[in-house]
This record gives sequence, C-alpha cells and structure tokens, in this order.
Amino acid sequence: MMPEFYQTFLKPYLSKSQLLTLEILVWLLQVHKQVKIERLAACFPLPILYESRRRHIQRFLISPKLSVALIWLPLIRQVLMKKIPSGSRIIVALDRTQWQVNNLLIGFIGFW
Repeated sequence: MMPEFYQTFLKPYLSKSQLLTLEILVWLLQVHKQVKIERLAACFPLPILYESRRRHIQRFLISPKLSVALIWLPLIRQVLMKKIPSGSRIIVALDRTQWQVNNLLIGFIGFW
C-alpha cells in the first residue's frame, strides 16, 4: 500500500480505479522486482484474460494523466518541501550511465 501522503496527493489527478491500478502496480514491482509488462500482467489480480490485463496496464501507463509535468514533478516538489528544512543548502547530482543494454539515470538530492 502506498503511504497516505501519496494517496492524498494523487486523488485529484486519478480516478478511483486508476489509483487502485497504480497501487497494485507499485505492490507488484516491490514484490516481483520486475518491470516487464508481461510479468506484471501475469501477476496482476484482475479476473480477466492475460492479454486484457496486459493491455490494461499498457493503457494505464501511457495515460496522459500520468505525465511527468502534471503529476510527478509537483509530487517531487511536495516531498522535497516536506522533508527539507527551509533555508537548507541543497545539492543535486545526476548521473547517466549505460549498463549493458540498459540506460540508467540516477538522481541524488542532499541537504544540510
């Protein structure tokens, strides 16, 4: 289950079913530690056919309601404002690397 802060923040942006889908996907990612849609669809607890579950996940993930500008940047801003004391110095470090066929972007935010 997602923390209450995230649920409260996301409620105005997502419908009840979309919020539930997001919670299930987060739970599946934590349990199975796999990002493949096929694997997530195989474990997704909906009583529909495998192909329908896969399409459901795909449609959800490409939804414009999940855009970076609309939801994720404001969410990150809220988390940072809540966790970092006012007047603190902030350090942001980004690193992109190629690991085999995977392109990774790592971010770090530190403060004192």
